[in-house]
Amino acid sequence: MSRLKFALCNEVLQPMPFEAQCKTAAALGYDGLEAAPFTLAADPMALGDARAGEFRAIAQDHGLRIFGLHWLLVAPAGLSIVSPEQAVRDRTVGVMRRLVELCALMGGGYLVHGSPRQRSVPTGSTHEQALARATECFAQAAVTARDFGVTYCIEPLSTRETDLVNTVAEAAAIVDAVDSPGLKTMIDCSAAGQVEEESIELLMARWMPSGHIAHVQVNDPNRRGPGQGDMRFAAIIETVAQMQARGRYEGIVAVEPFDYVPDGPGCAAHSIGYLKGLVEGLTAHD
Repeated sequence: MSRLKFALCNEVLQPMPFEAQCKTAAALGYDGLEAAPFTLAADPMALGDARAGEFRAIAQDHGLRIFGLHWLLVAPAGLSIVSPEQAVRDRTVGVMRRLVELCALMGGGYLVHGSPRQRSVPTGSTHEQALARATECFAQAAVTARDFGVTYCIEPLSTRETDLVNTVAEAAAIVDAVDSPGLKTMIDCSAAGQVEEESIELLMARWMPSGHIAHVQVNDPNRRGPGQGDMRFAAIIETVAQMQARGRYEGIVAVEPFDYVPDGPGCAAHSIGYLKGLVEGLTAHD
């Protein structure tokens, strides 16, 4: 069985400078980072190609890789993929496309599009109108992702966060409609644990073979790290490993808690220890 690779979402280690984040993540045993652009610059659009390359080199110097980007539309302000104003959507697509470029320059292979506030159905619009606008924006981002050899992932989010695209099936429908190798969806365990009708491992077993799933984020529905709530991850990690071994999943697993207990570094340490313990258990039974 090939070894699963684990990334840490870098905002967990804020306000550490990026180099200190890399040093800490490497010392804890992570394989890399999943970076939130707003942690790298107040306005990610101000990041030049050279600076993106510097972030890549810093990670490499610590034996890590920047696997991908997430929390894409937090900054700059005023972005939306569902706004009735074409100019707003055009500006947003411009940001999405530039983030694809930055991801590739940093050595990443995927982007996770969550950003609930920037996709929730706006007042005065119907759900169908918002969905059509969002799909158009995803289609344009998919073209750039394809051209740069990365994957743009639609993240299903819980109904507590947004009223647009809450399940893997809904995200997969957009992926099918766009029909581009640059666009896929993913599974966030916290969100899926709140809204999906089946267990996470069954969800993975059903969707990974279809080729729709390009990424997995692990976190508990209580928004803490894996192993810090009621969700049990042994079957989840086993399913990811099995799907990887069968060639049905080529991605990694990223740790993305939101409530850091006891603090960011402590949560990061607990999460990787818990996950690697599960992997060791699988290896022992091979």
